[in-house]
Amino acid sequence: MIQTDNLTFRYKKTECTFCFPNIDLKEQENLLILGKSGIGKTTLLHLLAGLLPPVSGKIVMEGVDINSLSHGQLDKFRGQNIGLVFQKSHAVQSLNTVENLQARLFFSKKSKNNILINNLLNQLGLDDCKKSKVNELSEGQLQRLGIALSVVHNPKVILADEPTSNLDDDNCKIVIELLINQAKRTNANLIVITHDHRIKSLFSNSIIL
Repeated sequence: MIQTDNLTFRYKKTECTFCFPNIDLKEQENLLILGKSGIGKTTLLHLLAGLLPPVSGKIVMEGVDINSLSHGQLDKFRGQNIGLVFQKSHAVQSLNTVENLQARLFFSKKSKNNILINNLLNQLGLDDCKKSKVNELSEGQLQRLGIALSVVHNPKVILADEPTSNLDDDNCKIVIELLINQAKRTNANLIVITHDHRIKSLFSNSIIL
């Protein structure tokens, strides 16, 4: 469950204030947020993830007002409840695919679960990459690893930042369907922030910034 109310944000050294529409998602509901470059899409995602504090407004996830938490509490909440899919890979270069997922579970304070990891890699078509280092993976494999890292700890919320911006039509659909299926599997809310209108038909809920 995700609710926001009257969220605003302003970067230092600028007079421009971003004002965002309210969000009210029930359990397992997904949302597509569309907008052109520079309109504040990534800023909104960072607010939802607790990576930026709003100037005003409120963000409630799973009944928790995340901006009322201390830095330590917020780090713990984010690690256990939020999965982030970034435009670029944030996997650890020195680790292989399985080790990256094991590390994600460790930092989320979840027990190592090799059965879960193997099932996830199978679902994402990464079976042959278990022992591959990050620099040995293709762009498509890195994207799928990013999805695996965002859901392996069974988060309540998955936030994806422009996950299809550099993909052709076929791979665009594959990546979004993977995210939707993984969110369904973990009973999570999925929020995708993008300028890519090709995926609008795959979401029943959407807003335009």
